[in-house]
Amino acid sequence: MDAHMETVISLDDVEAAAERIKDRVRRTPCLRTRFIREPVHPNLMLKLECLQVTGSFKARGANNAVLTLDDAALGRGVVTASSGNHGVAVAYAAHASEAKAVVYLPERADRAKVGQLERWGAEGVITGDVWDDANAAALARAATDGLTYIHPFADPAVIAGQGTVAREMLKQSPGIDVILVGIGGGGLISGVASAAKAIKPEVRVIGVEPSGAPTLKTSLESRTVVSLDEITSAALPLALKQSAALNLEIIGRRVDDVVLVDDSEMQAAARWLFREMSLATDLAGAAALAALQSGKVSVPDQQTVCAIVCGAGTDGIS
Repeated sequence: MDAHMETVISLDDVEAAAERIKDRVRRTPCLRTRFIREPVHPNLMLKLECLQVTGSFKARGANNAVLTLDDAALGRGVVTASSGNHGVAVAYAAHASEAKAVVYLPERADRAKVGQLERWGAEGVITGDVWDDANAAALARAATDGLTYIHPFADPAVIAGQGTVAREMLKQSPGIDVILVGIGGGGLISGVASAAKAIKPEVRVIGVEPSGAPTLKTSLESRTVVSLDEITSAALPLALKQSAALNLEIIGRRVDDVVLVDDSEMQAAARWLFREMSLATDLAGAAALAALQSGKVSVPDQQTVCAIVCGAGTDGIS
């Protein structure tokens, strides 16, 4: 990591984002898991971002980014790359701001999410095998057509928007001791850790990545941004070959640990969420819970742990 680089997402940034997006996103439940047959932890809570508008936390960051654009940037239209959730969120945010949106997605993208973003009026373009390929095409389109590019995880406005998840959950449940967060590119955990540590410095923030796409864990161990040779996880929202220096720097300072779970552990967690909580989540949405359920993270019984259920879907229960 570059010792000369220090980016601070302050609590003021997160508070400003919360005010900016308040009329575009839902205040999602932070629910204690009770009245169930197979408890995972005696003091487990779930932050249900799978119930967020467009189906994931991404609506927070996308709307904050779009609402910070000036009229000229918005008038040119926006372009982004996504495995699905961020693309739908940008499509929704652009629609709400009466702007054009173009979303590049990899071949592996969920076609239901492609249809969803197109219903919000965005242009969906399928290209490449993974997000990194789609992102290169989105950047080229931005340069060619003059569109305003919105990065899904390495944009301070996006990160501040995602930080509103932690602000909201700690207002709902101030006694939370440990927060579990799925990691793809690192936008959610960068925002959550920045906000949570500012509000409650003693809270532990633990990231969870697929063992088939250990992008951030590998980069943290190498102290530089690493590009993986291959991706083997089916948890597409978490399956990126490379993160970004901005996220690596924030995570390196603010996150207490990063653990790995495999696809079968995410599948088991998704099925638990459906069976016990009647929640349909994608594999990525179940990753945080999988870390606790599988024993990759241990939390004392007297402490309160909250897993962010970050996205809705059916691939986790199919």
